[in-house]
Amino acid sequence: MAGHSKWANIKRHKAKMDAMRSNIISKALREVMLAARHGGGNPEANFRLKVAIERARAANVALDSINRAIKRGTGELNDGAQVEELMYEGYGPGGTAVLVEAATDNRNRTAGEIRYIFSKHGGKMAEIGSVSWMFEQKGVIVIEKGELTEDDVLAMAIEGGAEDVEVEEDSYVVYTAPGDLDSVRKHLEKDPRVVIQSAELDMTPKSTVTVEGEDAEKVIRLLEALDEHDDVTKVYSNFDTPE
Repeated sequence: MAGHSKWANIKRHKAKMDAMRSNIISKALREVMLAARHGGGNPEANFRLKVAIERARAANVALDSINRAIKRGTGELNDGAQVEELMYEGYGPGGTAVLVEAATDNRNRTAGEIRYIFSKHGGKMAEIGSVSWMFEQKGVIVIEKGELTEDDVLAMAIEGGAEDVEVEEDSYVVYTAPGDLDSVRKHLEKDPRVVIQSAELDMTPKSTVTVEGEDAEKVIRLLEALDEHDDVTKVYSNFDTPE
């Protein structure tokens, strides 16, 4: 694969800290609602919803709250809030590309706040299509290392139809074509040693831009600030930096 996501790697290392954020429950419930809106309320027939529910449960979200979010998504429960999904594009320090997925009931407010975050941290908003072509959608499955060797995971991934495997400090990351995510996940889960931390569709960079020193610190601060915004669901970037 041309370029793995350094920001995704950093996010995984920050997972425990992220779990302490006050807005993680609202973000998890919003994703459940949106998943149900797009694919229906049955998690067995809607893989995005299944993943969203798993993530919400991992964040200790109450089952009643999850069920209400599903009903909001399917239209069974109408509380008057009309949430829409938006994609913002921009540039960060060092010429890095940034994609921001958001869900909001007030697009003007959210756009203004996202634009301010970009400006505050040395970046700028861009027109739709300016940077999205630098990314492609992939299935991303993160597996705990545990007792698994790299050869174990490579063999299982290839047999299951995956495209690539990346080795991280305490996990393996398996990349798939978007339509193969669920089938590859199920194949990997046949091995009792496999513990899957997450499985979802993400935007991965086709190539990366290397930034170092102050620029690298600025990029990370920008991405953190965007990610912490209540309306933001996911942030992607094509930056790379030395460990």
